[in-house]
Amino acid sequence: MSGHTAVVTGGASGIGEAISRRLAADGVAVAIFDLDGEAAEARAASIEKAGGKAIGLAVDVTDRAAIDAGVAAVRNRLGRPTILVNNAGVTPTGPFLDITLEMWNRSIAVNLTSAFQCCQAIIPDMVEQGWGRIVNISSSSVHSGPPQLASYVAAKSGVVGLTKVLAREFGRRGITVNTIPPGFIDTPMLRDAENNGLMKVEEQTAGTPVGRIGRPEDIAAVCGFLVSEEAGYVTGQIVNVNGGRIS
Repeated sequence: MSGHTAVVTGGASGIGEAISRRLAADGVAVAIFDLDGEAAEARAASIEKAGGKAIGLAVDVTDRAAIDAGVAAVRNRLGRPTILVNNAGVTPTGPFLDITLEMWNRSIAVNLTSAFQCCQAIIPDMVEQGWGRIVNISSSSVHSGPPQLASYVAAKSGVVGLTKVLAREFGRRGITVNTIPPGFIDTPMLRDAENNGLMKVEEQTAGTPVGRIGRPEDIAAVCGFLVSEEAGYVTGQIVNVNGGRIS
């Protein structure tokens, strides 16, 4: 995969960090977009120390001007991006009747609209190169619909729909678009859900067919395949990575 440049949103922690490290290990130059610019720079420095090529940028993915500025910096420092992983997300929780319009709009902006805006900003580079890979990180909750996650599930369901449309619209341009809905992965978000009383990790682990909690690296491994040359005939797909919990 040397010669390719990737943008990974929310790439400074959790699943995004694992994806950034995996792509760099595969020879991809990685641009980490994260609201926490210091963390993004630290992760990029760690990747460089390990022999990879990476930069970290402070980018608010709800701000189109910030996205465009970030992509321009990527072009100048690493070259045209031809891989995009839309991973940035937040998980607001609470009873449906307590959700305010502000809370709803924030969830949609971070979890869904950011993917739309990043795709619009980067797909022209992919079209120019005649090759591109987009992986949208959705959520297994779109299949199970857990209570108290209405805005999150609605937004991530939109990510699945966006994936399917883009796959059909840009397939003949050499661009594939797929989505991974992670299920029960050990991330800061999952631990926050446990601390908020929404779940118990031990109980959920017991109900997982493979008998363990998922790791961010499990998602990164599948993402690494989907952005590869070998995955050129895979597009518009929902690739579940959940230890057999949800079909």
